[in-house]
Amino acid sequence: MATNLVGYAVSEGVATITLNDPPMNAYTHEMMKDLDEAILDARFDNEVHVIVLTGHGEKFFCAGANIRMLSEVDSTYKYYFCLHANETLARLEQTPKLVIAAINGHCVGGGLEVALACDLRLARRGASRIGLPEVNLGVLPGTGGTQRLARLVGKGRAIQLMVEGETFDVERAQDLGVINEIVDAATHEEFLDKILAYARQFTPPGKAAMAVGRIKRAVQSGAEMALEQGLALERELQAELFASADAKEGLSAFVEKRTAKFEAR
Repeated sequence: MATNLVGYAVSEGVATITLNDPPMNAYTHEMMKDLDEAILDARFDNEVHVIVLTGHGEKFFCAGANIRMLSEVDSTYKYYFCLHANETLARLEQTPKLVIAAINGHCVGGGLEVALACDLRLARRGASRIGLPEVNLGVLPGTGGTQRLARLVGKGRAIQLMVEGETFDVERAQDLGVINEIVDAATHEEFLDKILAYARQFTPPGKAAMAVGRIKRAVQSGAEMALEQGLALERELQAELFASADAKEGLSAFVEKRTAKFEAR
């Protein structure tokens, strides 16, 4: 699936989804519907093992919701717009495939909320301002930001960042634990090449992609459960993996002292 607002391409086991509404890649309901469809396409494609989510161009990953659009619609539309955006990002978060946010530029407001729904966040050095400044508009981060940021950095730090409404550079974001890695790249193309090379290390035959996806599921779902329920989920996912061809291959390769060749089945 590819539209004017969301690009979609698959290569070597990695689906790249690109938010594409320059200059700021701010999202509307139309973009969110296209993003939702792209997520489902990647979920159902057995040849896709990792999803990379990025923004078009050099300057913006995503500037969040389109403010002009929000200023023109009624309160009912705003409510359902936010509800659908939340549902879309939850679908991304719960898809049992690794999702990497490739933060190529500014990642603020709802843009950071999109990135927070990804499993890993890698940012290009020097290209980005990051933060949740919605308080400066008289609103709160309403696409999961209050919940996901608090779970990531702790309640006190999350509240401070959101009520101050400041943006910060990627080095500060990494110190806070918002960003996993910073990538040095001279150009946008070099940055994406490095991200795709990173993503492909989680695809077959070198990596058991099913195990990667179930690790994600165990953490993303289990972290919201009581420990006993989380452990039960872990056991079920492990039983599913033990029945897979990849687990048989991994165990055999270890015993035979050879490199495993996984097939994601």
